[in-house]
Amino acid sequence: MEVILANPRGFCAGVERAIAIVERAIEKFGAPIYVRHEVVHNKFVCDSLREKGAIFVDELDDVPQGATVIFSAHGVSRVVREEADRRGLRVFDATCPLVTKVHNQVARMRKEGMEIIMIGHKGHPEVEGTMGQSGGGMYLVETVDDVHNLQIDENTPLAYVTQTTLSVDDANEVVSALRKRFPAIVGPKSDDICYATQNRQDAVKKLAAQCETIVVVGSPNSSNSNRLKEVAVARGRNAVLIEAPEDLDNDLILGARSIGITAGASAPEILVERIVDRISKLSPGIPMADDTGVAESVTFSLPKELS
Repeated sequence: MEVILANPRGFCAGVERAIAIVERAIEKFGAPIYVRHEVVHNKFVCDSLREKGAIFVDELDDVPQGATVIFSAHGVSRVVREEADRRGLRVFDATCPLVTKVHNQVARMRKEGMEIIMIGHKGHPEVEGTMGQSGGGMYLVETVDDVHNLQIDENTPLAYVTQTTLSVDDANEVVSALRKRFPAIVGPKSDDICYATQNRQDAVKKLAAQCETIVVVGSPNSSNSNRLKEVAVARGRNAVLIEAPEDLDNDLILGARSIGITAGASAPEILVERIVDRISKLSPGIPMADDTGVAESVTFSLPKELS
């Protein structure tokens, strides 16, 4: 049996920035610091920030007057921003800059008189934040069937944007369906799916060609982690999504001839290390290898008040 680690894996630049914003805010202003929704979708990360003094809330109503609040990496609607301003809250925005880029696209397209179709998962915070950039004129689709069921006048000027953490392959299918039904539809100048999502999915495709079992480290509410599992399953591999080493099924490990391990963009490397350690204890002497992959050098700056 052998274990191969995917590259790249784990934290992306947007996640690193969001976590750093919470940590710096606590250092500078003291606990508690309020965070609207999970700053990133990972239980281990959020629990660690809670220990440092972060308080995660569902809505701004749960934030005391005059307190400091941080918006999560997934972004928020215009209504949420306006509410924070109205209440005089000190705000630090941890929205991933690549999500902000999509928000800006929506604003520009709506100003140009276009209605917008968003490709994304209903209920995901990023989708809610992006749809909330416009007071109307937006439609959400997730599948090709959703495209067929759209009730839009053929003469309506249309554009589309996508959630940044989608499956690249699935998104391409939906985009093809949109272009077939609405030939004049306008797309973004560059792909909305973020570099980290695409790189990690490409790495899993490569891993699936070498390993029969794929272990994805990530939380169940992490969109990009779920997409990694789906990519592996689509290639006929036995794939599992786990949050922590104790979630690993011993029989799965002992019965596998080759195991590939990757991690979602919000999963810290320490969890990968702990899972590798557990596998090593179950099968002493098992060979471990780091697969080659794309080197990522993207970084995002912090707000000036925290840098």
